[in-house]
Amino acid sequence: MAHTYEYPRPALTVDCVVFGFDGEGLQVLLIRRGVEPFLGTWALPGGFVHMEEDLEDAARRELREETSLSDVFLEQLRTFGTPGRDPRGRVVSVAFYALVRPEQHPAKGDTDASEAAWFSATALPPLAFDHREILEAALDRLRGKIRYQPVGFELLPKRFTLSQFQALYEAILGRPLDKRNFRKKLLAFDFLIPLDEFSEGSHRPARLHRFDRRKYDALVRKGFHFEI
Repeated sequence: MAHTYEYPRPALTVDCVVFGFDGEGLQVLLIRRGVEPFLGTWALPGGFVHMEEDLEDAARRELREETSLSDVFLEQLRTFGTPGRDPRGRVVSVAFYALVRPEQHPAKGDTDASEAAWFSATALPPLAFDHREILEAALDRLRGKIRYQPVGFELLPKRFTLSQFQALYEAILGRPLDKRNFRKKLLAFDFLIPLDEFSEGSHRPARLHRFDRRKYDALVRKGFHFEI
């Protein structure tokens, strides 16, 4: 049975902030819009939610359609609904964010995205809608999250140096960290396994490590306090 509503209903969209790490800095996946409004402007992947669609399903569909990205862990960020945020009308967006390895997810535009590309989080182009605000909110969430949950498994290669791990945290926080203090606190959590392998191509090869997935997952579930 159809219902008649007294009040107009806003349109609902999803937007996705996808973070990656290239070994030196934090990256963000953007698409160039192929349709109006903001034709040709860079934006976060996203789009309208179908009437019978779950929010996370909509976010995954839009990521797949606009960037070919699939099989990633998504976490809901928050809702953005300031009137006037979308020139098409009253549009409310539910934002999600994801952590991936860029080398495993090359950017590829599709459907209403004429192009997709990875950008440095410190050198972003002008963004459509209120997507800069959404991105900053996701970055704030990530900066808070690294203090109570590990995030390296999603962003670092399978084998990595402690310097790479520190570079990741410095990229997220946007500031340098004391090397000795960082390593002391990091190793105390005991979720890294040192390998009998060393990095190549540097003046002083560094030992490689990998995650102990069982201990890593336990810390994800119960959390920890990483004061950095």
